[in-house]
Amino acid sequence: MTKLFIVFPIFYARMGKKLLYLIMAVLLIDTALAATVHGTVYSYDLEERTDAIVNVDSSPAQTIVSKDGTYSFELGLGKYTITASYFGDEGKEFVSENIKIEKEGKFILDLILFPSFEEEEELLMYVEEPAVEEIVLEGDAGIMTFIMFFIAIAGIGVVIYFLLKYRKDLAEVTEEIKKSKLTDELEKKVVDFIKKEKGRTTQKDIRKHFPSSEAKISLVITELESKGVIEKIKKGRGNVIVLK
Repeated sequence: MTKLFIVFPIFYARMGKKLLYLIMAVLLIDTALAATVHGTVYSYDLEERTDAIVNVDSSPAQTIVSKDGTYSFELGLGKYTITASYFGDEGKEFVSENIKIEKEGKFILDLILFPSFEEEEELLMYVEEPAVEEIVLEGDAGIMTFIMFFIAIAGIGVVIYFLLKYRKDLAEVTEEIKKSKLTDELEKKVVDFIKKEKGRTTQKDIRKHFPSSEAKISLVITELESKGVIEKIKKGRGNVIVLK
């Protein structure tokens, strides 16, 4: 019994610090980066979008340029907003997702970019921003997985519907423009309108002047530019059209 009282303090003295370090390590692991959120950035026609800018409002904030169309963030438990944007010849594409990480693990969150039109942005300035549905990321499979799967299927269905409609309209307009050259009545009217504006106007003013769809006006301007009739100059988020 006497030997036990002597050995126990020695054992505690040797193992006490190691036990303390072990407990601290466990606590640090629990408060360290808890999850990996990664995925692919797609355009609205479901093609991988390279060179998109993806960021998350972590502390500190993280921003990457997706050269290969993918992204990955290391995040702790909490709420975050992940945004992605792309600036191309056709304008800006953008998406924003609110997420909530409740457990450790690896989570896939693909981002689908949608065009951002000037007219819609001006209207949204006068409309109260609606509440964005929050996506909860947790490790356990269950009802949340089913809900996310349902939302994803519904979202893909909506995208496919508008994509097919857009492609159908675009195919009809493209075929119409290809069959005609400068003899097309609409092209003549657009050229005459630019002349009346002293050889310089904006694409937005052309759309307002003609009752045709935005897609058709854009294709007419592109066709005139390819024929060397006009020159399209990017200015801000719009285009200035100059008659050559």
